[in-house]
Amino acid sequence: MIATAGAAAAAGVAASGVRAQPTDGAFDYGFPYSSQRMPVLARNCVATSQPLAAQAGLEMLRKGGNAIDAAVATAAALTVVEPCSNGIGSDNFALIWTKGKLHGLNASGRAPRALKRERYDGMDSIPLYGWDAVTTPGAVSGWAAALEDHGTLPMTTVLEPAIRYAREGYLVSPQVGQSWELSARRYQGDAEFDAWQQTFCPNGRAPRIGELWRSEDHARTLEQIAQTKGAAFYQGELAERIDAEARKFGGELRQEDLAAHAPDWVEPIAIDYHGVRLHEIPPNGQGIAALMMLGILRHFDMASLPPDSVESLHLQIEAMKLAFRDAHRYVADPAYMDRSVESLLDADYLKSRAALIDRSKAIDFKHGAPKEGGTVLLTTADAQGNMVSWIQSNYTGFGSGMVIPGTGIALHNRGGCFNLEPGHPNEIGPNKRPYHTIIPGFVTRNDEPLMTFGVMGGYMQPQGHAQVMTRLVDAKQNPQAALDAPRWQITEGLHVDFEPGFESATYDALRAMGHDLAVQSTRNAYFGRGQAIYKLQDGYLAASDLRADGQAVGY
Repeated sequence: MIATAGAAAAAGVAASGVRAQPTDGAFDYGFPYSSQRMPVLARNCVATSQPLAAQAGLEMLRKGGNAIDAAVATAAALTVVEPCSNGIGSDNFALIWTKGKLHGLNASGRAPRALKRERYDGMDSIPLYGWDAVTTPGAVSGWAAALEDHGTLPMTTVLEPAIRYAREGYLVSPQVGQSWELSARRYQGDAEFDAWQQTFCPNGRAPRIGELWRSEDHARTLEQIAQTKGAAFYQGELAERIDAEARKFGGELRQEDLAAHAPDWVEPIAIDYHGVRLHEIPPNGQGIAALMMLGILRHFDMASLPPDSVESLHLQIEAMKLAFRDAHRYVADPAYMDRSVESLLDADYLKSRAALIDRSKAIDFKHGAPKEGGTVLLTTADAQGNMVSWIQSNYTGFGSGMVIPGTGIALHNRGGCFNLEPGHPNEIGPNKRPYHTIIPGFVTRNDEPLMTFGVMGGYMQPQGHAQVMTRLVDAKQNPQAALDAPRWQITEGLHVDFEPGFESATYDALRAMGHDLAVQSTRNAYFGRGQAIYKLQDGYLAASDLRADGQAVGY
C-alpha cells in the first residue's frame, strides 16, 4: 500500500522496545537485543539518524561538492525521511570548519513582533501544541546561508535528493514509523490540527514501518525553495500562506516576521578540557551547559576513574546539575541575558562551583551568582578537510502540529522553550529568540579540527556532549564506543534516569548516595541519538548511534 500526502517525550521520540507492525504483518519491529555498530573509516564521510538522508549527503560528495553541500543535502533530506523530528518549518544551528577556521551559524527564529505577553496570562506554561509556541522558522535560511558562504554546488542540485525522496517516495524506517504513530494520537481533536492529519495521516493513520510514503506537496515546496535560494519561504507565496493560516487560527506569525528574519554567523564559545577544546554555539543555545560541566569536572582527576564507576558517574551527575541550574537561570537571547557568557565560563567561578560537590552524597543545588556581565543531528567531512556539525529540530516531534495546507510545511514549537516567569531573561516576548535546546558540537586539538559530533534530544543534548567527551578524553574510548555506552539523564531535583547497561551494584550505590535513580527498560532515543566524525591522519572515523535508524557512510 502507498501512503501519500498533499492532495489527499519529547513527542516523536520512540523507545527501541516499542512494537510496531510492518505492512505485511510478518513480524514486529521491536529490537529487544543490544546491537553493536562498527564505525566507518573513509576519506569522505556522512553520519546521521536516517540512512537515506546520509546517502543524500554522500551523493553531493560524489558529485564533487564539499562537506557543506553534503550537510545541507542531508538536512533537507531529513525533513522528508524523518519528519517526526524536523521539517521545513524548523530551526537549525551549525559549526563549520572550512578555510582553516571554525564558523558558527545560528539560524534560530524569533517570536512574532506582534506577540503580546498578555496572550499567556493565566497560564502556568506555554502550550506546546497550537500557535502559542510557533516562532519564525529559521531552517531554510540556514541552508541558504551555509551554501552561499561556504558551499560549492547550487541549491537546486543540493536539494535534488530530498525532492526525489518526497516525490518518488521512500520506505518508512523503524524509529520514524514508531514516532509517527505516537504523534498521530497527539495532533487531533481541534480544527487547527486538521491540516496535520490530512498531510501526515491521509489514510486516517500514520504510515507503517516499511510502507512507501510520498508527498508531492513537500516536493513542490522544496523546489520553490531551491529555485529561489530560500527566498520563497520568507518573502513569496509560501510566506503568504503561512500568514493566512496563522490569522485563521489566531496565531501571531506574519509575513513581516518572515521577511525580517536573518540567520547570524556567530563566534563559537569554547573551553579547554584535558588537551582538547570543545566548541559550542553561544546563547541562545544551551551548549554553554556542556562547557560549564566540563569546566567543573576539570577539578577532578576523571582519567583515574573507570568511566562506568560509581564515583565517576556521581561526579558527572553533580557537575551537570550545577551547570544546568545556572543555564536555566541565565541563558536566553543574549540581548536579554543579565550575566555574560564570560562570567558563566570564568575559571574561578567554575572552580567555586566544583567545590560544592560532595563526593559521598547527591545534592539538590541552586543556581550560582556569577559576576554581572524530536531533533536531528548530522555531521559531514570531506577529503579537503572541511568538517560540519549540523543540528535541526521541530523541538517536539512534528512540532506545534500547525501545518500549512498544500505545502508539507509543519511549523515547529520552539517558543515552548520560553518561560512565563516575570523578569526572567528567557520570559517570552516579541521579537525575541528563546532558550534553544539544539546544539552542534565540535572538538579541536592544537587549533586543528579533531571531531564533529552531537547527541540530539532536548535537554539531554549538553548531558550527552559531556558524557561523550569524558569517555573520549578521560577513558580514551573510540567515538563509536563512546556513543554506544549506556547513558544517564538528570531531570529535576535529585532525579536521574539511567539506561540499562550498568552493573546492578552501581545503581544501588548511587541510590545509597541519595540519587533518586530510575532505570529505564530499554536503551532508547530519550537518552539522545549521537553522531560523530573523528579526524584521522589519512581520513576520518564516522560513528552512528544505535538509538536511531541512523547510519555512517563514506567512500
